[in-house]
Amino acid sequence: MDRSNDIGPNDEQRLNERERDILRLTVKSFIDTAGPVGSRYLAKSFTLGLSPASIRNTLSDLEDLGYLDHPYTSAGRVPTELGYRTFVDELMESPELTPLEKQQIMAQLDQLMGDTQELLRESSRLLGRLSNLLGVVLSPRLATGVLERLEVVPLSSSRVMFVISVRGGLVKTIVLELESVLQRQDVDRVVQILNERLAGLTLDEIRRSFKTRLRDLEGDRTGIVRLVLDRTALLFSEQTEGRLRYAGTQNIVIQPEFQEPDELRKMIEFLENEDFVVHLLEDDRPAIQEVGRAHVSIGSENSSEQVDKCSIVTAHYRVGQAVGTVGVIGPTRMDYRRVMALVEGMAALLDRPADTTWH
Repeated sequence: MDRSNDIGPNDEQRLNERERDILRLTVKSFIDTAGPVGSRYLAKSFTLGLSPASIRNTLSDLEDLGYLDHPYTSAGRVPTELGYRTFVDELMESPELTPLEKQQIMAQLDQLMGDTQELLRESSRLLGRLSNLLGVVLSPRLATGVLERLEVVPLSSSRVMFVISVRGGLVKTIVLELESVLQRQDVDRVVQILNERLAGLTLDEIRRSFKTRLRDLEGDRTGIVRLVLDRTALLFSEQTEGRLRYAGTQNIVIQPEFQEPDELRKMIEFLENEDFVVHLLEDDRPAIQEVGRAHVSIGSENSSEQVDKCSIVTAHYRVGQAVGTVGVIGPTRMDYRRVMALVEGMAALLDRPADTTWH
């Protein structure tokens, strides 16, 4: 499992088998109970072949090494970020949905494959409901997608709608004002030339090279080429607004970690800032994150104080060459195995090759 991050033990902190077993069971128990885990609880709940005193000594050693902490004197232990990271990277069973869960999720999404917006909304709802946390979905980044076709639809004598179709079925529409009076045959001719020169390029490539590619057409009498030249950045830039869908806010507010007003306020402010959420979910992920494979950021690894008490689990999916993101946000005390399985499963279901159409 590639769940790597900066937090990790050095060679002197490598755990022996007993320490690994006790750490794994402590993390799992804390995830289940939300309460500090003591030696007596572990001795009664699991067949370890160890006395409570031996377990207590091992818990103390793990605390000295930085894997566990205790919230107050004489309490049981709770995992630290290092403890969670080691659990996710080394001690946890591989994340996997059951065949029945896969079938149920697929059944709910299959009927929405013809409606991209509703499909993504339902995906976030499913992630939120099945994880009992906050499900998030980012629609694919259009700028990395390949232009399949550009259409220009006259709406009136002075207004046109540009329809930018990206390979895989993604569509971006923009309405612009035009100074010229349009003739349908002139529009068709110019659009044909635009498609001959631009189709097959990514939107990023078009934005960078549009002027060079169409310099000889600046004088066309429709004014369309001039309009595109003037509004290239708008037409072929990334569409940031409306990319984020999330569901399950009610699941977050009932978690013990968010009962403090300050923590709840930070989470609400975080969710209200769409641009920031998109940046955190997408731009802070590894540059080469394998599509469909979960990445986990724990606590301070999220590089934002607003979510420094949270873990964020994400995976990429593709629509053609454009890449989107699905994920779950919750407290660091989350069921990582299940959440990672849900995120990876959802990414696999949303993944669409270039020859599959979304409408």
